[in-house]
Amino acid sequence: MRRLLGAWAVGALVAWGCGSTTSTPGTPGVDENTARTEESPPTGERPPPVVEPPPVSEPPEEPDPDPIDPGEPDPDPIDPGEPDPDPGPIDPGNPDPEVTAGPWPDEPVVNYSSRYGLGSVQAVAVDDAYNIWLLHGDRIGVLRAGDTSPRWTSGVGQAAPGFGPDKLALGSTVICGGSAGRAYVGYHTYELDSAFIYSPDGSNFPGYNDPDPTRFDPVRYQEYQKGDLDVVKLQPDGSVALETHLGRSARSNGPQDIGIRNTNDHHFDEDRSVLSCTKVMRGKHKGQVYIGTNHGVTRIQGLTYNSHRHPVWFKPKPDGGVTQMAGYSYALGIAQNGDVLIGNDWSVGVVTPSENLVDWDRTSQTANPEKLNSHLRGLNSEEEKDYWRGIQQTADGLYYLASKDYGLWQMSVARRSEAFGTKVAGLPTDRLSSLAATDDGSLFIGTEGFGLWRLDGKKLTHVAGVDGTVVEQLLYDPTVKPAMLYVLTNRGLTVIRGH
Repeated sequence: MRRLLGAWAVGALVAWGCGSTTSTPGTPGVDENTARTEESPPTGERPPPVVEPPPVSEPPEEPDPDPIDPGEPDPDPIDPGEPDPDPGPIDPGNPDPEVTAGPWPDEPVVNYSSRYGLGSVQAVAVDDAYNIWLLHGDRIGVLRAGDTSPRWTSGVGQAAPGFGPDKLALGSTVICGGSAGRAYVGYHTYELDSAFIYSPDGSNFPGYNDPDPTRFDPVRYQEYQKGDLDVVKLQPDGSVALETHLGRSARSNGPQDIGIRNTNDHHFDEDRSVLSCTKVMRGKHKGQVYIGTNHGVTRIQGLTYNSHRHPVWFKPKPDGGVTQMAGYSYALGIAQNGDVLIGNDWSVGVVTPSENLVDWDRTSQTANPEKLNSHLRGLNSEEEKDYWRGIQQTADGLYYLASKDYGLWQMSVARRSEAFGTKVAGLPTDRLSSLAATDDGSLFIGTEGFGLWRLDGKKLTHVAGVDGTVVEQLLYDPTVKPAMLYVLTNRGLTVIRGH
């Protein structure tokens, strides 16, 4: 699971595809967009209100351009005390190639930072050719098999002009491996007071039947290009070059060269900052990449994306309506059967991905069955943030969540709109950063301040041999044997094999 550490990002008030029409940039890291929806909130008892952080000012509200389809009603609830049923076999999809040890040291524990002179690293990835990709600020490094040290390249893509409010990005965030010699690099930028941006014809939402070119602002139009995601390629000499700034939407609903914007309506630039990413390692969607953003989860296949999906909750308004509420998507995972696992600042989601990329943003229960869209009962109320930073399903079918403030939780799904949690005791801190589920049934837990821990059944143990006390990222690669667990800490990169 890929995620970003940093204090700049906080919870967000967001909607499926919404925003006012002011053009003043908002507070960095705060999504101030709000919208109405015609869907009623899930039925059931509403928890009492709690005190939240001081609210940001909300601009005038507008209708949602793509209202949520409530889909089918929830099935009868199951006993929340029982663990989830057998998740079923891993989706075989396309046959995987013969598993080998791969090109890297076949040793139980190796400190790659010391052996290969990696230097400072903020994120790590591996592509299909087992090149190891490294990210640090405006630099991208690649360690190829046989190399004694990585080759670093500076100023690629969004990083070329430097970082700052007047540049293409405020900074880099995460990196994910792709096909052989390809990687995806995420960036973050400030929020917009309104996610709506006029196209050159100046037509207005929602009908787009009143063109007025005087509404078009070419400077504001460039906001589309900020933040988002670069696709980069490895060159023969080991350097890195930009392949493209990701901008090809799965549905042709507008320009195809303006970065990531809503697939359902290209006028809305809601997914501006990439906070996490995960690559599908096996099954029929093997090789696809999911990124968690300041608004939702975008799905990527090669050079094409579909933006977006997210779990939400509904905040009542004085006029009797509701506002969709979602948080920043730091927690991403792939379940044993290929379901996409999402944890944001408030909510948790489980979605079976559509067969075709073009349908990912459709909220129909037929296209993308949503198995869960709920907060975790047993921790906080719906209105209070849980700050999820890791979500995984272990080989026995159990779901686990890691919070940056509230520790490790085992989750059971009662029905689509209801999940229950039980806190897992025994860790030395509640400040967690990441999770990784491995094929031997283990759950590895990254902490802030106490290193790496392992849950094996009901037993928690500290993992020795990993240099560093703050785990910044866990990346599991089961496509080699022994499997590789990449552990990035404040002291560098260690790889553990055999789980």
